[in-house]
Amino acid sequence: MTGQDTTRRRPRKGPRPRKVPLRMCIACREHDAKRAYVRVVRTPEMSVEVDPTGKRNGRGAYVCRRRMCWQRAIDGSMIDHALRVEVDAETREALREYARSHFPPDEE
Repeated sequence: MTGQDTTRRRPRKGPRPRKVPLRMCIACREHDAKRAYVRVVRTPEMSVEVDPTGKRNGRGAYVCRRRMCWQRAIDGSMIDHALRVEVDAETREALREYARSHFPPDEE
């Protein structure tokens, strides 16, 4: 025996950390975890709706939870561009109402 140990083991590593999916707000262009944003989806029936689960079928766009970002996305053409659809006035008003009821006014 020469004293060389050929069965040397590496120390065990812990479990691999889970990958957190990142998304980008269409209004402010900031990146954050998917759960930090609200998904707006264009359904296969071509209607635009808020998707609180983040799992509905259709093309989605993400908006952060600041009312300023919702106003920019709704008033501009950001939602139209991201969802590749022309959003009608009634749907825009429904999205504005969702933002008013779910997110506090931004502090200046």
